[in-house]
Amino acid sequence: MRKHPLAQMLAIGVVASLIGIAIVLNIDWFPKSADTAAPKIDTLYDVLLICSVPVFVLVMTVAIYSVVKFRAKPGDMSDGAPIHGNTRLEVIWVTIPFLMVTGLAIYAWVLLNDVEAKPKQPERIVNVVAQQFTWHFQYAKQGLDPGPCGGSGANQVTTNSLVLANEEPVYFRICAKDVIHSFWVPEFRLKEDAVPGQTTHIRLKPNRIGIYSVVCAELCGLGHSTMRVPVRVVQRAQFTSWLGQQVRGPAATPTPTGGGGGGAANTNAQGKQLFTANGCGGCHKLADAGGSGTVGPDLDTVAADAAKFGKQKGQTAQQYVLTSIKDPGAFVVPGYPNGVMPATFGQSLTPDQLNTLVKYLLTVGGK
Repeated sequence: MRKHPLAQMLAIGVVASLIGIAIVLNIDWFPKSADTAAPKIDTLYDVLLICSVPVFVLVMTVAIYSVVKFRAKPGDMSDGAPIHGNTRLEVIWVTIPFLMVTGLAIYAWVLLNDVEAKPKQPERIVNVVAQQFTWHFQYAKQGLDPGPCGGSGANQVTTNSLVLANEEPVYFRICAKDVIHSFWVPEFRLKEDAVPGQTTHIRLKPNRIGIYSVVCAELCGLGHSTMRVPVRVVQRAQFTSWLGQQVRGPAATPTPTGGGGGGAANTNAQGKQLFTANGCGGCHKLADAGGSGTVGPDLDTVAADAAKFGKQKGQTAQQYVLTSIKDPGAFVVPGYPNGVMPATFGQSLTPDQLNTLVKYLLTVGGK
């Protein structure tokens, strides 16, 4: 074998490939699956690894062997021997990768069609709305279709966490309000971009009860790492109960005809709902609403900040907070980045909603 460099390289490549394949197949690349499509995707990934490792090893074996075996001696500056390429060898090393890549592409295409095929069982449609730096999910109050993604139809109820019924097919409509995001639950394996102006989709069927996380897999700004919300897969009866509670909403506090704090309590409840529904907690800390973000200013002290910075700009506390929501670039609290907070809330929220949100923040952010 020492007289046949090609045989040496092939022997080394085969041994190294077998070792490499054994190693990569024993690595847990993904968490436990929680979707019926996940095992098929895991198998595809294993096939890709089995095909990729020998190709990588072969190329590196030839390169390393050639460098070691045929390197020029010290001081040798002469040109190499005038040789012509081997046409048969060139045809072989082009044809084999071509057939391999074509086969893998066909396999992946067939699998994708299988995963995206509409099931015979009725599927629930859930709208996934992405925005810096949180996710919202829209369910149908009645029936299975909530309407256009990111809309505000009468049949829609919006939540800040994703809850799915075990063994129920789900069709996700995915859209974005600002920049490109990517909807990904590692346990479901499937991943899809959320693109402004477009509605993308994926289908899945959860099959393992548990708590997981929606992760944004596309760098979308300074708060990208905080763009995570919980996913719960529960029994069908538990899901029906949860959705019914979301449709009913929190019990309204009656507004008294006389004195008392009922009106203020109701305003705070509405303000809290606006705060959570618009993803403010993804960037700001606010204990009353469970916000834990650190991208923007701490709103637990917003009343003091409004008094301080508003006075500098000749504004009341209410004017300062309202301007900060509608035109966040007009003034940025020192120590925080500019251009991160979306400037669209002035259009997406009505004047009454903005006033309610301002009152809520100044009430709970002054403790």
